Amino acid sequence: MCDSRQQQKINYYEHRLNIRQVIEDANLQELDEALNICDLSSVERKFHLWRSLLPRVHPFYAVKCNDDPMIVQVLAKLGAGFDCASKNELKLVLGSAVTPERIIFANPCRPVSHLAYAEQHGVTNGTVDNEFEIYKLYKHYPSSNLIVRYKSEAKEAQCPLGDKFGCDADGDATALMLLAKALELNVTGTSVHVGSGCSELGAYNRAIRKAKNLFQFGQLLDFDMNLLDIGGGFPGSDDEKFEKIAEDVNKSLDRYFPDENVEIIAEPGRFFVASALTLICKIHAKREVRDQSTGKLDTVMYYLNDGIYGSFNCILYDHQVVTAEHYLDSTEDLPQFKSLLFGPTCDALDMITDNLHLPNLKRGDLLGFPNMGAYTVPVASPFNGFEVPKVMYFQAI
Repeated sequence: MCDSRQQQKINYYEHRLNIRQVIEDANLQELDEALNICDLSSVERKFHLWRSLLPRVHPFYAVKCNDDPMIVQVLAKLGAGFDCASKNELKLVLGSAVTPERIIFANPCRPVSHLAYAEQHGVTNGTVDNEFEIYKLYKHYPSSNLIVRYKSEAKEAQCPLGDKFGCDADGDATALMLLAKALELNVTGTSVHVGSGCSELGAYNRAIRKAKNLFQFGQLLDFDMNLLDIGGGFPGSDDEKFEKIAEDVNKSLDRYFPDENVEIIAEPGRFFVASALTLICKIHAKREVRDQSTGKLDTVMYYLNDGIYGSFNCILYDHQVVTAEHYLDSTEDLPQFKSLLFGPTCDALDMITDNLHLPNLKRGDLLGFPNMGAYTVPVASPFNGFEVPKVMYFQAI
């Protein structure tokens, strides 16, 4: 592995990570570019929380959520599995000393060259959701294990996925299993994804109940149905909600899959990394808008050194609602103003939010944005010549 991010120094702290102290100690006030503060111990804490609340479910981290090699290495050492969607993600994970058995190639529509790479490196488990992909596997990777991905959508999800992936559980899934049987391919389990950022407690129960029916059908066809993949959707910054979801999942598994011989996995992404990153931005310009009739300050427009084309792409692609924290010493007596935050590019659409109230900040002041670890770093681009944020890594002693 030669990714420059992997060579970064890890800074150690005691008790808890103090962002304000980091800003002072690292003199971040002098930086012109935005910066991500990554707490690797947050990832570790989330892993242990998962294992305590979902002991039967082996987490396979969704690499697409944040492909930082440092995060991948932390999860690899903890024993996590990995959900990969492409040849490059497979390379990253295999390069972190992860065995092929700890990987699921969870993209139902894979290029042939990526299948060849998976076969070459012994990654046998992969998802499929239509007959064309089954014929592709029959021709190019017939020794792979087929995990049939069916559709079971949550009523409330940050990013629904059912329009693109998953077959109908009641009809199409069984037809695919029959086709696989006729072609002498090996179906070993089922996969589902209720939607990224799921907010419906009953969604997993509904999905697991459908899986039970498909397992029974597969067993009638003499398939060794031994892998249940309940997908992702777990919240990354709300542990109370996760605890409720975990309770629902455990009850459903005990009811429909009491057999301990069935391996149960999930594909959490944001759960592990959302709260691990705090983005620090600097105000490099501002504009004041005054009420025309009174002349009083009404709205303040701030221009930051990161925006929609960088880390805040999560607003467009992940439907995230961001929050901002300032680092002024005392604001108890300061008036608050409607505040608009813009990114640094020349695109007028590069607006981060128009729904904040902040004190009247100055050019050069810093703003912190918590919970910026999910679906931010991998998608950021240097549009208009503005650099994507670098990362500082921290870990508890």
